Amino acid sequence: MNHDPVSAGSAVSQRSRIDPSPYLVGVGIGILSWVAFGIAKDPLGVTTAYARIASVFAIPFMGSVGVASNTYWKAKPFSLDYGVVFLAGLMLGSFFSALLSRQLRVEVMSEVWHNRFGGSKPRRLLAAFCGGVAVMYGARMAGGCTSGHGISGTLQLAVSSWEFLIIMFAVGAATAALVFGRKGVE
Repeated sequence: MNHDPVSAGSAVSQRSRIDPSPYLVGVGIGILSWVAFGIAKDPLGVTTAYARIASVFAIPFMGSVGVASNTYWKAKPFSLDYGVVFLAGLMLGSFFSALLSRQLRVEVMSEVWHNRFGGSKPRRLLAAFCGGVAVMYGARMAGGCTSGHGISGTLQLAVSSWEFLIIMFAVGAATAALVFGRKGVE
C-alpha cells in the first residue's frame, strides 16, 4: 500500500476525473433497464445465469442425467440466453473499464480484512467462497439478487423487491458491524 501523500493525492485527483457522477450512473442503469425490458423482455439480473452456468460444471460430478433430472435445472436449463450474455458483458465491461481507467489490479486480501483477521490467504479465499455460496443460495431462495430485486424489481414497484432491498441493507449493516466492528469499517 502506498502511504506517500503526494502520489496518493494525485491518484485521488486522477480517479475523481474518471469516476462518473452517481446520478449519471443511476440514469444509465434506468435506461439500461428500459432497454432490457424493451428488447430482451427480461429484467436485469445475474443469479439465474450463474445457476444455469453451474449446471454445466455439475455434469462431471452428477452426470448429464443427474443434472437433467435436478428440479431446479429442469426448470432453468442452461441456454445461451439474454441472462448469460448479460453476465458475460458485465464481466468483460468491468474488465475493460478497469483496464482503460488504469485501475486494474488483482487483490486477494483487502487491508481491512488483513487488519481484522490476519494475513492468511487461504482463510480469506475460503471465507470469500463460503460468503459467495451463501449469497447465491439466498438470492435463489429470494427469487432474485441485488440487481434483479434491487434494480429491476424496485423499478417495477414490486413490494417483494422493496422488502428484499430493505432487509438486505439491514442485514448487510449488521453483518459488517458484527464481523468488522465499528473501527474496522471506518
